[in-house]
Amino acid sequence: MCRWLAYSGSPVSIETLLFKPEHSLIDQSLHSKLGAETTNGDGFGIGWYGAQDTPGVYHSTEPAWNDRNLRDLAAHIESPLVFAHIRAAIGSVVQATNCHPFRHGRWLFMHNGFIDGFQEVKRDLVLAVDPSLYPSIEGSSDTEVLFHLALTFGLEDDPPAAVAAAVGLIEEIGEKHGVEHPIQMTVAATNGESVWAFRYSSRRDSRSLFYSTDVPTLRALHPEVEVLNLVSDESRLIVSEPVRDLVGAWNEVPESSYGVVQEGQDELLPFKPKAPSLAVPV
Repeated sequence: MCRWLAYSGSPVSIETLLFKPEHSLIDQSLHSKLGAETTNGDGFGIGWYGAQDTPGVYHSTEPAWNDRNLRDLAAHIESPLVFAHIRAAIGSVVQATNCHPFRHGRWLFMHNGFIDGFQEVKRDLVLAVDPSLYPSIEGSSDTEVLFHLALTFGLEDDPPAAVAAAVGLIEEIGEKHGVEHPIQMTVAATNGESVWAFRYSSRRDSRSLFYSTDVPTLRALHPEVEVLNLVSDESRLIVSEPVRDLVGAWNEVPESSYGVVQEGQDELLPFKPKAPSLAVPV
């Protein structure tokens, strides 16, 4: 599996997010506590929003704990919205084009999990991708296909409906090929303004996912944590596993649900896949 982190709030350095917490994503790359594997060393990626219209990305096939460029970049980049992902490859090769987060225009997308039986269902899934999007598929991972299916079904207009359609199609095609549990996922997507996070699996036993308690409550609970005084009340983390051991700081995302981190009131809602009305050639 993999581990990931999404941050939205006042601008902070990427170093603050990735290196400074006691159980940071860098530490998790070697010592994951809740992942399917303890070590996540098959590459990593970061994505962030800054001065340009589109997000910056940095991908590497080096283990996150061993990349000098990451440490240097992280100390020099501040951003109000950051995606970070460490990879434990399942099936697809270790190469930069298979590292998350994936980018399309203003959008970033990352995933922990897998499409089961991917080699058997890959052809049918790729044929469902909009022809105008197909040339932008650069790698061989199941996640990149999932991302392009979500784009095909309208991610840029209605992310929950698009992800529900993509997952519904994956389950439908998987079942036709005799795959008992076609998908396992926690997914994050962002357009640079809001963040959508999904927790779902065909088994109804999904990988771990947590969101942070609101900052004013955390300040009251933990006045000794300096970073809480440096971020805005609106700041929020979504993580595969907690990056600090703080009482009251973390809330598990319920099974088969999705959340939206946005300006104003955040939301937490049920998630249900719905296969699109789409004939896929076989």
